[in-house]
Amino acid sequence: MNATDAYLALTLLPGIGPVRVRRLLERFNTPPDILSASAKAIQSVNGFGSEMANLIVHWEDHVDLPEEYRRIHEHDIDLITLDSEDYPPSLREIHDPPFLLFVKGKLLERDRHAIAVVGARRCTHYGTEAAKKLSFQLAYAGLTIISGLARGIDTAAHEAALAAKGRTLAVLGSGIGNIYPPENTALAEKITQSGAVISEFPVLYVPDKQSFPLRNRIVSGMSFGILVAEAPARSGSLITANQALDQGRNVYAVPGPIDRPTSVGCNRLIQQGATLVTDANDILEEREMLFPNESTALLFSDENEAHSTTAKLDDTEKTVYEALESSETQIDIIIQRTKLPSPTVSSTLLRLEMKRLVKQLPGKQFVKLL
Repeated sequence: MNATDAYLALTLLPGIGPVRVRRLLERFNTPPDILSASAKAIQSVNGFGSEMANLIVHWEDHVDLPEEYRRIHEHDIDLITLDSEDYPPSLREIHDPPFLLFVKGKLLERDRHAIAVVGARRCTHYGTEAAKKLSFQLAYAGLTIISGLARGIDTAAHEAALAAKGRTLAVLGSGIGNIYPPENTALAEKITQSGAVISEFPVLYVPDKQSFPLRNRIVSGMSFGILVAEAPARSGSLITANQALDQGRNVYAVPGPIDRPTSVGCNRLIQQGATLVTDANDILEEREMLFPNESTALLFSDENEAHSTTAKLDDTEKTVYEALESSETQIDIIIQRTKLPSPTVSSTLLRLEMKRLVKQLPGKQFVKLL
């Protein structure tokens, strides 16, 4: 048995988390040594009673390692251990890094320059637009966008990064073979083509209340900072922001109207010292990053200047743009006119919106600006 096999077996055992594994490694040096240790030796480690020791000693009675490997291969998943060179360096630095990552897609060197974008699941149009705008700009500028694939702000952040033809990473609170929420299964698959979907849970793991906070520490741990696009007073995003602070990460927040409950969390973060963000420049300048080319400047320029600039559209963008009118047009009508797949139309509309050629209105309606 090698280290990866042992790490996988420990992952499949109930109640054996990263902190416990770290304690065991301090005593037994290698993962295989843990699984071959005696019950008495395991009980000598702080936090391990007879029940937990017997679970580890008799791990083969509780774990079907060949079956889990079959699922891993079926879903085209790579396993990255804490000891691997491919393990994200910034994640290794946190208090309780996961000892095994399930990864579908690829992690690249450039993902070290990553920012987390999170926010409310039940978000407003304002919050969605802020997340889309900022994620698009940041991805276009070369940063990797990390989020949790949840409904609302997370989904908007991933979709915007993809529309910018940038990289995005989705960290799950479930197993990769059991995408949650299920309506984001297609989005998860698309993310694997230009980024990765990541989990610390077994392939078919069903999410629960504990798995999402665990997921959030990875979201913040893999980034240099976290941007909260919209959050009410009680929000999992604020928990993630606190985890980011504990990990020594920067915290950014989008201000919101003072009379909206969905903006209370972000406004409070700003009161407490988070960097106020209204434009990607607020983050990029702090990182001393330069825009990659002249076309990027269009995304950050004044709206009137953008309108006076002739956009260079590719064939798909031209097709979608020409299907629009100066009055409101439903997205279903645009799809019907262009005869393009729905995901293609959605991502193209977002690119046009970021180029200030199109504006989205409530109810999935779009209108030409030029």
